Amino acid sequence: MSPLYILFIVLSAVLLLLLMVLKFRLSAFVALLVTSIFAGILAGMPLSSIITSIQNGMGSTLGFIATVVGLGAIFGQMLESSGGARALAVYLLGKFGTDKSSWALMLTGFIVGIPIFFDIGLIILVPIVYALSKNTGKSLLYYGAPLMAGLAATHALVPPTPGPTAVAQILGV
Repeated sequence: MSPLYILFIVLSAVLLLLLMVLKFRLSAFVALLVTSIFAGILAGMPLSSIITSIQNGMGSTLGFIATVVGLGAIFGQMLESSGGARALAVYLLGKFGTDKSSWALMLTGFIVGIPIFFDIGLIILVPIVYALSKNTGKSLLYYGAPLMAGLAATHALVPPTPGPTAVAQILGV
């Protein structure tokens, strides 16, 4: 196989990946799997070898964490598409009231942060922070800091988020 053909495979795979994620809004995890299969086919690998190669690559690189990360990414996309995270935030803000809205955002961040990554939770919930800041005249930090504290606490301390899951796997717990 010539180096030019290998470059063609890589560029085609990157283009396909970007197209699936940006244009068709496919989950990044699923898009990576499809792209891996596509690149393997272009490289002339038998289908059974492609699947084995993907499993070995993911297994040796990420192990059990890949499943958690992949499912978390898919669940994050579902939360964003369905409006579930926003609905939870609005519900908690209604229960806590405007005086304790920072506590409601911290709890929202904590709950939403369980199945998804910190940054995804922040992207999903930051419009609420902006809206509250605009409506109340209070600083973005007044609402943003508690939200990020809840997301960070979950991300660092609560399984099944990737960090604690990796530590548990390393310790054999």
